[in-house]
Amino acid sequence: MPAGMKPLEKFLKKQTTALTRAGGFVGGVADKASGGTGASRRRASLSRVVPFFRETSPESGQAREVFSPDSEDPPSWPSATGTGTVLVPSSANGSGSGGGDVRSPSLSSDEQSSEASLVTESGGGGGGGGTPLHPDTPDNLTLAVLDSVAGKRPGINTETLLDDFMLTHPIFLAADRLQQVLLQQFSVEEDAGGRVGEVGGRGGGRRGGGGGGRGEMAGESALDAAERKQAVLNVAFRYLDTYRELLQEEGERSNTFPKELYLCAVQELSQHPELVEDVLKLQRWTEILHCPSEEEKESRKKQVRPLFRHFRRIDACLQPREAFRGSDEIFCRVYTPDHSYVTIRSRLSCRVGEILALVREKLQYSEDQPVLPGNLLLVAVTSAGEKAVFRPSDEAVFTTLGVNTHLFTCEPSELDSLLPLPEEIHWTPGDSKLHDMSAEEVANQLVAFDWELFSCVHEVEFVCYVFHGEQSRWRPLNLELVLQRCSEVQSWVATETLQCQSLPKRIQLLRKFIKIAALCKQQQDLLSFLAVVLGLDNPAISRLRLTWEGLPGKFRKQFQQFEGIADPSRNHKSYRDLITSLRPPLIPFTPLLLKDLTFLHESCKTFHGELVNFEKMHKVADMVRNIRRYRSSQLAMDTETSPSHLQTKAYVRQLQVIDNQNLLFDMSCKLEPKDT
Repeated sequence: MPAGMKPLEKFLKKQTTALTRAGGFVGGVADKASGGTGASRRRASLSRVVPFFRETSPESGQAREVFSPDSEDPPSWPSATGTGTVLVPSSANGSGSGGGDVRSPSLSSDEQSSEASLVTESGGGGGGGGTPLHPDTPDNLTLAVLDSVAGKRPGINTETLLDDFMLTHPIFLAADRLQQVLLQQFSVEEDAGGRVGEVGGRGGGRRGGGGGGRGEMAGESALDAAERKQAVLNVAFRYLDTYRELLQEEGERSNTFPKELYLCAVQELSQHPELVEDVLKLQRWTEILHCPSEEEKESRKKQVRPLFRHFRRIDACLQPREAFRGSDEIFCRVYTPDHSYVTIRSRLSCRVGEILALVREKLQYSEDQPVLPGNLLLVAVTSAGEKAVFRPSDEAVFTTLGVNTHLFTCEPSELDSLLPLPEEIHWTPGDSKLHDMSAEEVANQLVAFDWELFSCVHEVEFVCYVFHGEQSRWRPLNLELVLQRCSEVQSWVATETLQCQSLPKRIQLLRKFIKIAALCKQQQDLLSFLAVVLGLDNPAISRLRLTWEGLPGKFRKQFQQFEGIADPSRNHKSYRDLITSLRPPLIPFTPLLLKDLTFLHESCKTFHGELVNFEKMHKVADMVRNIRRYRSSQLAMDTETSPSHLQTKAYVRQLQVIDNQNLLFDMSCKLEPKDT
């Protein structure tokens, strides 16, 4: 396996191999899944949650993957014959493929199988629960949405269709092209033959009846034209509302669309005075995107936005979390091979080339660097000594770093000499601060921080993370920090336990962690709940026989129940049953959401030729709507400000952890040698 391969890439490669053995994946999926070195870097934060994704068959002992995100049974995808096609090679109960037609239509090299993923069953429902649109070109899909909003497609759930389109259009239709089509459709003029516009003329081949473009619009009345313009405005408002925060980040680049649409609408007022309310609304949108509110301006005045482990500030970490934007400025330390460092101030989304320019400028005035370095590289070095070299064109690399990963700069000849920081290699035994904190207070702070982080993630970030990687127009900065937090909590559980030298105190810590997990579950924070459980399941912890034997039977039984929820068998049935029984607000185990989206993406084609598989888009949008439902009500936050409360809050938000698994295992063996 190549040295530069990242954790999720390795995971996908393992799962692909297992599926290929079982007869499911036929094509070259590994390369497609990895997306190259750049795309895999954006998934590096999943490194500590891989065990949760794997299911081991008792008969074969091999890892296998079960897909269905909605139930314990594999989903039926429409086939060319109209019968369901089982997507994965494993049945939900672990008994193999059974009698189903086991193949992956979109990943097979067989052309007929590829086409199967695009064919919908009679009635347009297919396997997606009543998807209203058949496969079509991106432009035609936009026109179909406009038709539906204008009321020209009776019997279609317009709200669901519009939501599907808005949440998933970045996958198949660039935002610039969508804006262009909407502007064209608003300004289109009907001629005597009823032909409308450039896009309509191109789209008529499949749905409008040939050369006339959209002949069904022939003889359309002025009222119909007004309905069409109203439909364009409704779609535009939905687009602006869905992507408001992201468009504000782009400034002038995004502000041209509402401005142009506003100017077009003003010109139409004399002919269509009923559009006056929409014109005023467009004017407000132009102001919103161009001139943020005073509250938004105030929040952007902050000089430093703290990340988890890069140039920490205690006073900043106690402030409520706000969503990160690419223009936010942060301080970050960049180390040199001798472990000295320079501190740079940089935009979160800046390119690696810009970071290196800032570093070079700092080194130029450094007394420790009398000679200006030549060709510099930016390298991420983990606590285990693994290295990843960034390309000059890479962007927003700060949030992709692991828990204890640091940025180094060096010349190419110095790359092999880079070593982790000494504090990442050595550890000091001692009592945990947790002994002085109540489990209730720690759990409350974990839940509060998780909710802040999860609330900051724009729902579109989930789609961008899986479908675009580094090519996405919008970076999933906040989602990557949630994944980093999940890894951090797992490492924290192992670190605190293994640093404790006293057996009785270590047993006390196990009890406290199990109680913290129970309280997180009770407060519906499944992210920290499962992170704590997986941290206790770390091989370095689970091998501590004397420690676990000293645990009271009540706690051992409770932990076994928690392990059952984390059990990935039958496609994580226990976890899915639990989350289905909960009502919002809740915090899901985010890595599993991404796993479901990833396997939906890799198992079903987005395009067949120029046609978009809108059935797949509907499935993706359904998953995103689940995320929206989890946050549909506000979680009650604890606002106590006592000194002990603030101390616990600072501790939980700045966890000091060891994430080097080899080091953790060495610590475990020193506590309880193998011969004991």
